[in-house]
Amino acid sequence: MNAKQSDKVATGVIYSFVGIVILILVAILGYILVVGIPHISFNFLTQPAQSFKAGGGIRDQLFNSLYLLVLTLIISFPFALGSGIYLAEYAKQNWITSTIRTAIEVLSSLPSVVVGLFGYLLFVIKFNLGFSILAGAIALTFFNLPLLTRNIEESLASVSDLQRDAGLSLGLSNWRTITRIILPAALPGIITGIILSAGRVFGEAAALIYTAGQSAPTVDYANFNPMASDSFLNPMRPAETLAVHIWKVNTEGVTPDALSISAGASAVLIIVILLFNILARWAGKRIYRRMTATR
Repeated sequence: MNAKQSDKVATGVIYSFVGIVILILVAILGYILVVGIPHISFNFLTQPAQSFKAGGGIRDQLFNSLYLLVLTLIISFPFALGSGIYLAEYAKQNWITSTIRTAIEVLSSLPSVVVGLFGYLLFVIKFNLGFSILAGAIALTFFNLPLLTRNIEESLASVSDLQRDAGLSLGLSNWRTITRIILPAALPGIITGIILSAGRVFGEAAALIYTAGQSAPTVDYANFNPMASDSFLNPMRPAETLAVHIWKVNTEGVTPDALSISAGASAVLIIVILLFNILARWAGKRIYRRMTATR
């Protein structure tokens, strides 16, 4: 077999593996959507859940998932951005930075149930936050911080050194070069990291069972006062997310239509993640064009 034939065989094998991965992904998503979409209705999306009778919805769980995502990103993104900038632009290659990177890798490999138990013991019990959205968001910050930090660091490091040299040669300080040149150029990769971390937040259940709780008390969606106990913006209230709700209705065995609820909720979860990905990429492209003055 000559070199040309070997190249064709290797290319065919690679395309075959890619095709298998795509088929598996399409099969999983297609099955979830085909089975779940018939159970989705306006009432299903706007009615509260029911525990002991059929016909419940996912209104509160869907909102809790979105609210938890926003709160988690507000907490975790500034820390990840600062850490990524430090590691990519300021840190020297020595044992300190090696230790930091090793710690990040170890933290990223922790099982989510371990993060949940840690959050339960520290934030729910020790800090007396109780089962709350805030406790869940902090726990998910520990869960997502390594992914975001590594992604931001790699996105910044992938920017050509020519752009750094160009900024410094124009008399810009190192910080202004980073904020005006490097960050805008690395924005697409950073957006990808945010999308990946958002997917983990939407689909996480184990860590939230021990921190955000398994109940979704009735809240007043017209009350915008975050200090009110019944306000939907109160971060100290317990909040069952969509992923936790899917797990709960399938394990408790008290909901008559648990299969249809879990199927519909799973389809909604997939659709919400897809919509978030599309919206994040659209917003990222607009911000990137505005910051880099490109069309």
